[in-house]
This record gives sequence, C-alpha cells and structure tokens, in this order.
Amino acid sequence: MSIETSSSSLLDPSLLRLRESLEACALNLDDISESNNSVAKVVEILNSISHVSQPEDENSVPDSAISEEALQEVYQCLSNSRSREMIIDALSMELPKVVSRMATLSENCYKLGKDIVELFLSTCNPRDMIPVLCEALDVEIEESKAPQYYLLLLDGLAQVLVLIQRRHLEQVKVALPVVLNVLSKVSVLHLEEEYNKSIADLFEAAIRIGGSIQEMCKNMDGRRKEELCAILGLYILHIIAVVSKSRQKISSCITVILSSLFNFLPFCGFSYFGLLTGSNVTTAINKISKEDDDDFVDCFSLSKDGASLSVIWGHINGDLANSIGEELEKVVNEIQKNWIERWQAVGMLKYPLSSVSYTWEIKEHALEVLSSILDGDSLDGPQDQNFDFSNFVPSIFTTLQAIQIVMMGAVDASLRKKAFVVLKKIISAIPSSDRFDILKALITNSTSPSMKALLIDMVREQIAARYQEDAKNSENTHGQHVTEAFSWSSNALDLVKIILRPPEGGPPPFPDDSEPVLSALNLLRFLLIKESTGQSNGTKVLTEQVLRNIYSEWLLPLRTLVTSIRADDENGGNELADHLMCELNPVLLVLYRCIELVEENMKHF
Repeated sequence: MSIETSSSSLLDPSLLRLRESLEACALNLDDISESNNSVAKVVEILNSISHVSQPEDENSVPDSAISEEALQEVYQCLSNSRSREMIIDALSMELPKVVSRMATLSENCYKLGKDIVELFLSTCNPRDMIPVLCEALDVEIEESKAPQYYLLLLDGLAQVLVLIQRRHLEQVKVALPVVLNVLSKVSVLHLEEEYNKSIADLFEAAIRIGGSIQEMCKNMDGRRKEELCAILGLYILHIIAVVSKSRQKISSCITVILSSLFNFLPFCGFSYFGLLTGSNVTTAINKISKEDDDDFVDCFSLSKDGASLSVIWGHINGDLANSIGEELEKVVNEIQKNWIERWQAVGMLKYPLSSVSYTWEIKEHALEVLSSILDGDSLDGPQDQNFDFSNFVPSIFTTLQAIQIVMMGAVDASLRKKAFVVLKKIISAIPSSDRFDILKALITNSTSPSMKALLIDMVREQIAARYQEDAKNSENTHGQHVTEAFSWSSNALDLVKIILRPPEGGPPPFPDDSEPVLSALNLLRFLLIKESTGQSNGTKVLTEQVLRNIYSEWLLPLRTLVTSIRADDENGGNELADHLMCELNPVLLVLYRCIELVEENMKHF
C-alpha cells in the first residue's frame, strides 16, 4: 500500500526519528535489552504523533497527514525488512495498541492500521496474539470510550480465533470477558443517540467474533463442543441485552443487528420455549460452570435479560421470530397449559421489567407477553404434589415489584393501566394459600402510599371473592371455602393493624399516608359489615377482645389525630389547607362509620 508523501511530512523531525528507531529495532534483535529500548522508542514516537494529530477542539478536523506517513513507515519496515518475522515479533506486544488508536484519525490511517494488524496476525502465533489484543482492548477502555478505537482490535480477535488449532475453550475464555467489557462500557455512552454508525460497527465486530466461535464449534465434537456452543449462546444473549438498551425508537438499524444475533440461537440449541422459561440459560450455565470459572460465568451477567428480551423482540418483530424457526404464539399456548413452566416464564420476564436500562416501549411489550402467558384456563397446580410453590415466590415477587414501578413511573396512562391489569392477573393466578402473603409483602415493602392503597383494595376484593365462593357452596359450611374466608379475614385484620398502628410506633403519618389509611379503614368497615350482617358464615374473626383492641388502640387514637389536624387547618384559608381537608374528609367519614360498627358489634357481647 502506498500513500503520496507530502513535502511537509518529509521534513517532520518525528518521522525521521521514527525511521531511525525502526532501523534500530532491526539492528538490535539479538540484544534483548537494546531491542526493548528500541521498541519503547518507536511506541513513544508514535504516541506523540497521534496526540499531535488529535485537535484540541472536538469539532476540528484532525491533522492526519503525519500519522498516515508514520503508519506507512511502520508498514514498510514490517513488510520489507529481511528480518521481518523477528521485527514483527519484537513489536507485537506494544504496536497494536498505538496503531489501533492512530487508525481512527482518517480513512487512510484505518487502512494502514488494518494492514499492520493483519501483518501481526499472519506472522505471529495465533495463541500469542489473543492476549496481546485483549491487553490492548483492556488498556484502551480506561483511556477512551470512542467506539472506533476498538474496531481493528475486535476484528483482529475475530480473525485470530479461527486460526487456533488447539485449546480453543481456554482461548475463548480469555477473549470474551474483555470483549463484553468493551461492549458494555462503550455502548452505554452512545446508545441514547438517534443513530451512531460507530456503535453499529462495534456490534457487527462483536458478531464477527461470534461467527468465528461458531466456526470453531463446527470443527469440534463431544463435551468440549457442547461447552463452546453454550458459551457462544450466553455471549449472544448478553449482546442482545446490550443492544436492547438503545434509547432510540425500534429502528431498522437495531433490527439488522438483532437479526444477525438471532441467527446464532438455533445453532446453540436455543428455542423460544427454553428462552422464555429460562431453561436454555440454566442448561448453558451448568455446562460451563466449574469451581475455577466463577468469574468467567459472571461476564455473562445479562444472559437472562437477553433470553427474555429475545422473546420480546420476537413478539415485536415477526421477521426476527422466524429466525428461531418457531411460532411464538404456539410456544405461549404450550406454556399456558403447564403450571410450572408458566411461573418460570413469569419469573424470567422480571429482568427487562425491573431494569431501568430498557425503554418503556420494551417494557410494554414485555407486559403483553406476560399477559398472554397468563391467559387461558386457570390451573390448580402441578400434578406433582411434592412440588413447592415457594420456590417461585422470590422471582414472582420481583416481577410484581417491577410491574409496580411501571405503574408509578410510566408517563403513558395506557401503559400504567396495562401494567395494573397484568398485576391483577398474576395475583389472581397465585394459589390462594400464598396470595395473601405476597400481597402483604408487596404492601409492607412499598414506599408509595398510592400503591399501598391500591394493594389494600385488592385484598378487600379477594376477601369479597372468598365470601362469594362461600355463598355458592353454602351447603358445605365447614368446607375449604369457609376456612379460606376465615384465614383471609384474620390476616386482613393484621394488615389493617400495620397501617393504622405502624410497627415503629405512633399513629400513621398524615397527610402522607392518608390514601393507605383510607383503604385500610374501608377494609375494616367491610369486615365489620360482614360480621354484623351475619354474612361471615359463623367465622367469628372479630371476637370481643379483638373489637375492644380495634376500638381503643386503632380507631380512637386515629380519630384524635385526624380531628386535631382538621381543627388546625379549618381556618387556614389557603390552597394547601383546602387540599389537606379534601384528603381528611373521606378518612373521617369512613372512620366514624367504623367506630359505629364496632360499637354495634360490641353490644352483642
């Protein structure tokens, strides 16, 4: 490759010093100390040239002429020297770093840099080049987050991986953590941009590395092939998650990148069923998990995100769905019919829903997938009676909390409504024996008064449903339904106590907690009415002692608090005081009715 030399470049003293240092490298190959000094001098000169070429003003055009001449000098030395292989070997540890940096200055610099890197790849031992390229990537990530700095190095990795003849797994395990670290740290700064070609090029380079690993898999067999395929699958899922963090609208650019990534999934043995239930990721991790490989497994920390996001993207775009070779609708229908797999899928969708990294648009589609999974006939439970539902509770609880965040944070009212509908679907699908405990945990762990109120209202709706079931089965008053109604009512009283008499002591904070207090009073009123009208089927939750505690410890102190606040603000005459009165009046209305009902019930003792 030749580039026309400018007269100004010929006179530049740094180019003359570079030529002298390169010649010194060739002369000092037998003396390790002198050779190292010559290499250090070459790197120092190239670094100074690249820094001079970079303009102080980011909007200025870099002066790349000298850098082009410097790279040309390096290329000529490496390709024409009689001791070519020895010089390349001497410079291989240091030169890729500075060459990749200089390659970003101009199109000619990039072409020259690519030719130089390929000289190293074609001459040096492939196994030796992997740590060299990885070190260059690691060093650069601390200095620059510009995507174009990494393209030559990533492409170099893609080329050298397929040249490895043995110990493939070990080499891949060295390279992939570095590659994923670069993708995560660089892309996070640019994914909010409307379109960034450099980021697209970066992902395409990562995809080419995936293609190289795929070629390696084709030439292997047995357990090591299975392990490498599992690594490739987790790598692809992690990249899908990183790509999905883009803040731009779903665009053709993202779709093209995702389409290339999706093409790997069938090769790795991944299916919509396994991705949605999480079994593909679990199996892949089990294949690569070893005592000394914990750090390596950790580099695929977004693989579960990627698994659920793959399903979501298939839901968004039918063309992507076809890449896996399955009909997503049929897979969802299959999961609907299996109690265990349905809850596995609910747990998997917590990843995109709970992360702030993904857009509201992706969360909306995640809710649609989740809703479709919960459609269909209600299932009583698994046929295996030894199966413990509590195994699913942590992941289901996280999913419910993530949906709450959507309900509170989404700007779009229709999305908030959609989230609420899905929340109710999940709670209704939870076995009745576990449903109250999960609702109570959601209430006690929520920091939003409005959300607490909403969940307490759901508790009241659930108890009402239990009473309706009792009414339909009145001929069996000692059956399961009566037991459930009694249990729910008793637990509901404990919940009311938590709101009206907080565990930390004192009355509930006003006016901050006026909404949950109102909901708790409405729940208490509902229970009092049920017992006072004889609709509780003989389940006497409200005993004399319980009623006395409610009256003296819950209601009267609350009345004192609310009436004193009301008296203080009645004469305020300002907008804030009027707003506070609007919040207190409904509380007082229900509070007085609860006091009346307790007094009426106590007359029967």
